[in-house]
Amino acid sequence: MLEYKAVWYGRNVVVVDRFFPSSKLCSACGKLAESMPPHVRAWTCEGCGTAHDRDVNAARNLKAAGLAVTVCGAGVRPQRRTPGGQSAAKQKTPRREP
Repeated sequence: MLEYKAVWYGRNVVVVDRFFPSSKLCSACGKLAESMPPHVRAWTCEGCGTAHDRDVNAARNLKAAGLAVTVCGAGVRPQRRTPGGQSAAKQKTPRREP
């Protein structure tokens, strides 16, 4: 349904690897936390000391990864498995007939 809506509004869908460490990657300095159990909702980066809300930090990292794929192409992080046979690259929007 997301792809359908994207085509409807002239947008692109970017698929990011489901194992991308968006929650435990510091969006300020890029340091990766070693482990983070699901019950941890807020954390402080050991590298730069930035305090993070887990969901907000993940959203920032996913946005940055999607923008990087859009600008640079695939290769932000290799996928272990390709969902639906598609790569991590920006999907082409089908041309609409006038």
